[in-house]
Amino acid sequence: MTLFRSRLWAPCAAVGLLLATMWLNASAATPPAMTAAPAAPLNEAQKARLVLERLGFGARPGDVERVQKMGVKAWIAQQLQPESIPDAALAARLKGLTVPAMSTAELYGKYPNPTAIRQQVLRAQGGGRRGRDNADAAVRVPESPAPADLPNEAERSQMRQAIAQVYRDNGYGRPQQVYQQLAADRLLRATYSERQLQEVMVDFWSNHFNIYARKNVTQWFLPAFDREAIRPHALGNFRDLLAATAHSPAMLFYLDNFESVSPEANLAQIAGGDRQKRLAAMSDEQLRTQLMQRRGLSAEQADDQIQRLRANPGGQLAQRLPNGINENYARELMELHTLGVDGGYTQQDVREVARCFTGWTIADARGYGVYAQDSDDPRLSTRLTRQRERYGVPSDAPTGGFYFNARLHDAGVKTVLGHRIDAGGQRDGEAVIDLLASQPATARFLARKLAVKFVSDEPSPALVERVAQAFLHSKGDIRTTLRALFDDPEFFTTATYRAKIKTPFELVVSSLRTLRADTNGREIQALLLDLGEPLYGYQAPTGYPDTAADWVNTGALLKRMNFATALAANRIPGTRIDLAQLGNDGDPQALLASGVQRLLGGEVSAHTQTTLAEQLARPLPEARLDAAVVEQQEMFGDPERAAGGLTRGQQVRLLASSGDPARIKVVGLILGSPDFQRQ
Repeated sequence: MTLFRSRLWAPCAAVGLLLATMWLNASAATPPAMTAAPAAPLNEAQKARLVLERLGFGARPGDVERVQKMGVKAWIAQQLQPESIPDAALAARLKGLTVPAMSTAELYGKYPNPTAIRQQVLRAQGGGRRGRDNADAAVRVPESPAPADLPNEAERSQMRQAIAQVYRDNGYGRPQQVYQQLAADRLLRATYSERQLQEVMVDFWSNHFNIYARKNVTQWFLPAFDREAIRPHALGNFRDLLAATAHSPAMLFYLDNFESVSPEANLAQIAGGDRQKRLAAMSDEQLRTQLMQRRGLSAEQADDQIQRLRANPGGQLAQRLPNGINENYARELMELHTLGVDGGYTQQDVREVARCFTGWTIADARGYGVYAQDSDDPRLSTRLTRQRERYGVPSDAPTGGFYFNARLHDAGVKTVLGHRIDAGGQRDGEAVIDLLASQPATARFLARKLAVKFVSDEPSPALVERVAQAFLHSKGDIRTTLRALFDDPEFFTTATYRAKIKTPFELVVSSLRTLRADTNGREIQALLLDLGEPLYGYQAPTGYPDTAADWVNTGALLKRMNFATALAANRIPGTRIDLAQLGNDGDPQALLASGVQRLLGGEVSAHTQTTLAEQLARPLPEARLDAAVVEQQEMFGDPERAAGGLTRGQQVRLLASSGDPARIKVVGLILGSPDFQRQ
């Protein structure tokens, strides 16, 4: 399933040729890959623009002059201490967003997991226990039938109506609001915050420790992941950041560690034994009455069920229990988060690390407990309480929160990278974090990723080694590591200047900043989706790439031009720009000169300048995004599986063009040019 359904009306052949020509000629002038030898120095205005585009999301009008006046080094020093920078204007922008500050339990209470509601509706309709309400992540819960899975339209309609009624009666919010508000929060912070380096590093670490929002209930964990794991440590110590992500329910769920248990845990025996005791205390007559009343079974069906229960007390429950160690998190922890693919570890190390993290799990991972507390059925709360006790969930463990379950942990001695880790419960995982964070391979892996982010798609080995040494000597201090990178002689050079291609997120945010746009951060997500970089939308744990080869192709360039013209023409709902900022001169060439000065700092290649001037006499194709459906449940599954279809029909469509056509053309062409796409 695609992230959302859209039909991008391709620009006319002339514009396709324009883009290809501009980029072809621009590529020929692309600075060569960085070498160890320092290249020519930059002037002060170029240095200011470089830091604003690499350490931030681009310059607003007047920013280059302000940084020059302050001094580039002083500006960098200030950005490395974001807590010292006032940000009141941003706070006002974020005032209406409540989700980013809510705990996971609060989110489940306000925007409940539709599966929990469907299960309750099934009971109310006499559907029996097609799904179970399990209090702990130790039990895999099969999805109860969603409306789209029911056999006929009458049943589907009945289910949708019943679920919708539950939402209305309880004042619940739509689940996709969780993602929508968090995505808006991220975009607004990047666009309006004065703490630009902080936001760049949040984006960097959010990709390094990638989480995919579409995986089951992952979206409910993302606000806490951003708020508690990424932001507090983005410029702090890497070991602390690594530990915060390891403890994060978002990471535990996404990479399946919450279901990783020791083979000795014997969960099936625990479940079956408890059930056997309850069955032994009841006569067949009592069981028959209960089954007939609660599940609507006939006497014959009840007797058949009793026979199966007596023969196999664990029943199907045993099939839903985790049955061993899951290595997903352990593998990505070493390959993507620390050592790198060539970091010198073996498959046996992966296995040993996975053993260390058994028992790191989530209480009430799917939020059933919160809904049970609000339910009119007291049996739900009783059953959940009993199950929490059975599987060793602490009574004070919050819904959706991390906890260590000793019953699920592999208590044996482990050996990781040649280091013995004595059995120590939760401390086993902490010891792995200490070990991996301090490895020279981790320093080199992170140094190269940072150099690719801030310097060049192909940074020199010498630069990477210098940055890695700064990381090691500072014991993983991120500020010190970045300072070494920004102070390096290879940073402020013509080989570095505008040598990187903006990612779609960087393009969108830099466009908003340079035009001083007013946006609510919501509907514009549809354009970000179309450009190929929806926040938390990358399925693989690698996160989005950060090199030109991954973002520059004909289709991507056409979409970028489509975004540029849509923004310039004020066609994006919830986002407005004032085209009068280009000046009052109505002459197209004068408007182009003003646009180049305002949007590109007056720096444009001769070929791009010529091509832009020629295009002023030609029509610019209208940006169209037909049926850009941004039902956020498309990010997480079939919309009919969410809130009984409450989300259907929510669409983002481009507005009618608004503004002077000449100014729209100038702004659209400049934003779509290769010179603006570079940073």
